[in-house]
Amino acid sequence: MPHTLTTLVSQASAGLGCTPDVIAAAPGRVNLIGEHIDYCDGFVMPFALDRNIVIAAKRTNSETATLRSAGMPTATISLAAPQVIGEPTWTNYLRGVIDGFQKLGYTIPGFDAYIVSSVPGGAGLSSSAALECATATLLEGLLGVALTKKQKALLCQKAEHNFAHVPCGIMDQFASTFGEENRLVMIDCQTGEPTMVPFENPDLAVIIANTNVHHQLSDGGYAIRRKHTEDGLSIIGKASWRDVSMSDVEEKWDMLGDPVNRRSRHVVGEIARTQEAAAALAASDFARLGTLMYASHDSLRDDFEVSCAELDLMVHIATEIGTAGGVIGARMTGGGFGGSTVTLCESAQAESIMATMRQRYETETQIVPQIFCSRPSRGAHLVNV
Repeated sequence: MPHTLTTLVSQASAGLGCTPDVIAAAPGRVNLIGEHIDYCDGFVMPFALDRNIVIAAKRTNSETATLRSAGMPTATISLAAPQVIGEPTWTNYLRGVIDGFQKLGYTIPGFDAYIVSSVPGGAGLSSSAALECATATLLEGLLGVALTKKQKALLCQKAEHNFAHVPCGIMDQFASTFGEENRLVMIDCQTGEPTMVPFENPDLAVIIANTNVHHQLSDGGYAIRRKHTEDGLSIIGKASWRDVSMSDVEEKWDMLGDPVNRRSRHVVGEIARTQEAAAALAASDFARLGTLMYASHDSLRDDFEVSCAELDLMVHIATEIGTAGGVIGARMTGGGFGGSTVTLCESAQAESIMATMRQRYETETQIVPQIFCSRPSRGAHLVNV
């Protein structure tokens, strides 16, 4: 799949069929550690992928947005009325963002748009957040305004809540918006403030392995687990998960009951692991960082129950390659129920590791995975036309 930004911009412009007035790009994200705690006041440490959704647009004199993408039916959204959920389903991410701008008082001009993507859908790499953030950035360009990065990310999160019915935390939209080259985005989800963490070591590489087992977070699995965390915090009786210790969970274990007690153990453990991982990265203690990544996967598999056989297999293959083969650590990433794993490894061994992961995974599952390396990249932005 062609994925360079230059290629995507050319494809979007060609698909539009005329010289665009505005081109916007926004990346997917992968989370190194800190899963299912962004809605629990936790810490998360994602980065923006070098895989983007690009939208090229031309202003029109109409009061509609006409949206096209290869292999998708043309969709038309009225800009003259308040937004409502509609068909096709994928347009609801855009409708939600348009709704956010309308509620800020902006009158959006009519436009034709063509959308291209190198972010794998259903892979746990936040293709939905990339689409939302690309749309918001496009609207900024069409309107000649600039929201703050935080304002834009929160507007896009609200769009996903209200128009896709996925009660996501802030991680995906923040990573897509705040991303920078060679920086991880360490987000304090209690304060909503990101800190950029250097990731410049050329000896480190990050492998993303899309299992090509796809999931739908709107089918209820995500929402049920978020409800479990809310119930757990209520029973423990603290104002925030940041105030909860593992001893608090153990003390209320029977009262919490299964599975809420195990969900609670994951949240407290994952908040601590993410903070420790940031310290390990800063200290170049990669052995410790790898141990924390494996522990995160185990907790997501056993306590939060969002992994699956294919994700477990991909992590198992990385584990068996091990430090002797250049693997530092591996874990599932994203909402789960399918999707991708993330593997931290030595750059010099990355190609060999990817080849082994591809061959063994396909042999054991008869599914062809999509495996690639990525460095932390630039967040949502307008591309010079």
